[in-house]
Amino acid sequence: MKAAYVKTPGPAESIIYGELPVPEPGAGQVRVKTGAVAVNPVDTYVRAGMVAFELPNPFIVGCDVAGVVEAVGPGVTRHRVGDRVWGSNQGLLGRQGTFAEFSVIGEEWLHRTPDGVSDEAAAALSLVGITAHLGLVGRGKLQPGETIFVMGGTGGVGSTVVQLAKALGARVAACCGTDEKVAECRALGADFVVNYKTEDVAARLREFAPEGVDLFWETRRVPDFDAAVPMMRRNGRFILMAGRDARPQFPVGPFYVKGLSLHGFVMFMEPAVVQEACAADLNRWMASGQVRARIDRVLPLSETRQAHEIQEAATIGGSGTLAGKIVLKP
Repeated sequence: MKAAYVKTPGPAESIIYGELPVPEPGAGQVRVKTGAVAVNPVDTYVRAGMVAFELPNPFIVGCDVAGVVEAVGPGVTRHRVGDRVWGSNQGLLGRQGTFAEFSVIGEEWLHRTPDGVSDEAAAALSLVGITAHLGLVGRGKLQPGETIFVMGGTGGVGSTVVQLAKALGARVAACCGTDEKVAECRALGADFVVNYKTEDVAARLREFAPEGVDLFWETRRVPDFDAAVPMMRRNGRFILMAGRDARPQFPVGPFYVKGLSLHGFVMFMEPAVVQEACAADLNRWMASGQVRARIDRVLPLSETRQAHEIQEAATIGGSGTLAGKIVLKP
């Protein structure tokens, strides 16, 4: 089978696109014929060795996948040959990745793809959808009628947070870096969107939420707590999901006086049973059209190296060239 893999962690140039043996499913595993995969920032961190995991050799890159169950191993009860499925959490914690024509995956990490939802959409929403759900529901306890502010409302995670927050009945504010992205964010359902390059975000946000926001969702690698805390309502919650090496200043006094709380989490450390509950909601919202994939571009799997370069330029270099996910197809 064709696969995108590395033999040792390294730069994007170390990715090889070549032939590997088709894997056989073991006990509790299924083999998925790939319909689509999607790139995440963490894929580039693992490939580069920035996140230290013990990796198989060769190591196929990638977390997300959507496709069709082609074979099942002993003891599999949740999936059958021919089922359309999607999933994430691969290529981490010693598990093999997904950027190949076939993947062998533990059945607990796979979820049925709803009718009418494409493999491209399911793959693009896999990691970001579960991440958004974990932060909004599991950590943020977002309630109908509450107000959330999303820092970066058109990125892979940000655009999903906007949509899930609306599906949960929240009032959604966000910021973006261009007028075009502002319009796109509104089209995703945001109630109030600010261009952070041309407008005073804090002043404009007070127009929408005079008492501050209940939930502040940070997508940047380096959060600005001094700017964020004044935007938050008393007893508000701050969600962190990026920035492993960040060491920002922190306004301790204003933070605790307001009774604020800070919630960090890592999606791939959550157990499968927790992620399954997230997937159930996501499937319902995908099927109804309440949540749709934000796809920036679709590339052939053979261009995995280029896809990683584009993702790194956007995530680490701040290129601003991505508005959504990079999806690849065999």
